[in-house]
Amino acid sequence: MFCVGRNYAEHAREMGHAPDEAPPFFFTKPADAVVDSGATVPYPPMTADLQHEAELVVAIGATGADLSPDEAARLVWGHAAGNDLTRRDLQAEAKALRRPWDMSKGFDASAVVGPVRPLSLGPFGDAAITCRVDGRITQQARLSDMIWDVPHLLSHLSRFVTLQPGDLVFTGTPAGVGPIARGQTVTVEIDRLAPATVTFS
Repeated sequence: MFCVGRNYAEHAREMGHAPDEAPPFFFTKPADAVVDSGATVPYPPMTADLQHEAELVVAIGATGADLSPDEAARLVWGHAAGNDLTRRDLQAEAKALRRPWDMSKGFDASAVVGPVRPLSLGPFGDAAITCRVDGRITQQARLSDMIWDVPHLLSHLSRFVTLQPGDLVFTGTPAGVGPIARGQTVTVEIDRLAPATVTFS
C-alpha cells in the first residue's frame, strides 16, 4: 500500500504546510494492515491520539513503471473508500526527531478499505468524500479538491517503483482529521462507492 501525504490544500494548511511547497511524497503501509469494512478492531497500543483520515483508495490492476499520466490512468482497476488511520502523537514525535513515520502509519489494522468498485461498472469521476465519527461529520470535501489527481499521482509514483496488480494507493485526505476514542465507529463515504466503516473496542 502506497499513501500520499498532503494532497488537499486545506489539510496541508491544517498540518502547518503550504499546499504547493513540494511535489507529492509517499509512505507505505504493510499489506497485512488492511481491515475490511464492518470490522471491530482493538484500539491500537502506544498512542493517546488515534486519528482518522478519509481517503479515496485506488486499486491497481496492471504493471507499469515510469508512466505518463495517461498511461498511469490505464493501470486503475477500481476504487474504494478508505481510512488511513494514524497514531498522530507518534507521527509528531517522529517528525520532531526527523525519523521515519513507520510506527505512526503502518501499525496493525491501520488501513480500513471498503469494497472495491471495478471500473467495468462504469465511470467514477468526481465525488463527495465524507467522514463521520458516530454519525457526526468531521471531514467533507470533493475529490476534485485534490492538488494532484489520480493519473498524476500514479505517474509520479511510477517513477520510483513499479506498480503491480493488487497494489493499493491511498490518495490523501481532506481537512478535518481528528481523534477517535474507544467505542467509536468511523465511517468514510464516497459517492457511488460502498462505505468503509470500523469500530474500536
